[in-house]
Amino acid sequence: MEVMTMLMRTDPFRDLDRLTQQVFGTAARPAAMPMDAWREGDEFLVEFDLPGVDPQSLDLDVERNVVTVRASRPELDSDRSMVAAERPRGLFRRQLFLGENLDTERIHADYRDGVLRLRIPIAEKAKPRKIEIERPEQEAKALTS
Repeated sequence: MEVMTMLMRTDPFRDLDRLTQQVFGTAARPAAMPMDAWREGDEFLVEFDLPGVDPQSLDLDVERNVVTVRASRPELDSDRSMVAAERPRGLFRRQLFLGENLDTERIHADYRDGVLRLRIPIAEKAKPRKIEIERPEQEAKALTS
C-alpha cells in the first residue's frame, strides 16, 4: 500500500492557498510547520518541524478523520534591536485529512528535539488478511487423492 493512500487529497485551490501561506505566511497566519509522512510496517508516521516552540503550547485534536496540530513560538522581545528576524512567530496550525484506513482512536504523539512525531496505526480492517476458501467435502477428498 503506498503512503499517499493514507492522506486524503483535498481541493486543489485550497492546497494552492495552503502552499502560498506556507511559503509567504501572513501576520495573522505565519508560515506553516513543515511535515514529513511515511509508512513503516503497520504504522503511519508524521513528523512536524517545530523548533523553538514551547512544548506547553502544543495541542493535538482529532475529529473523525481530521487531525489538527496547534503550536506557538513566542513573539520577539520588543526591547531588542533586531538585526535579523526571519523565523516565523505566533500561532501555527495545520490539519491532516486522514484516510479511512488509519486508526485515529490509537494515535500516539511525542515531542523531542523540536520535532512532533505522530504514530498512527493502520486500521485492522485495512490490513491484508487471508480468506479461507470453503470446499464441498467430495471435492476436498478428490483434491487430496
